[in-house]
Amino acid sequence: QLQLVESGGGVVQAGGSLRLSCAGSGRTFSGYAMGWFRQPPGKERECVACINWSGSSTAYVNSVKGRFTISRDNAKNTMYLQMNSLKPEDAAVYYCAAGPSVEVAAFGYDYWGQGTQVTVSS
Repeated sequence: QLQLVESGGGVVQAGGSLRLSCAGSGRTFSGYAMGWFRQPPGKERECVACINWSGSSTAYVNSVKGRFTISRDNAKNTMYLQMNSLKPEDAAVYYCAAGPSVEVAAFGYDYWGQGTQVTVSS
């Protein structure tokens, strides 16, 4: 089993920044592709960004391109999501996930964190 724990969520004003972290333990972190998902109240969970096992390949949903950056440090078993220029529509519970390959669909990931709340005030 791979355990994932997110941190770094909180309340921020529109235009502000947050950095989310996802710490992995229990299995070889570097063996997995990773993704950040978010789920606003009453909406579907969507993939915000994903990254391959080495960090050499990343992908983003159009709505966050140029504002969010996904990265990972396999030596620290940690993945990050730097979120800049936050908008009210970015507010959601953010989840990190791990799976065998880079996927945009949630069913492609085997392990999930518990989520961290991001609130953006206008």
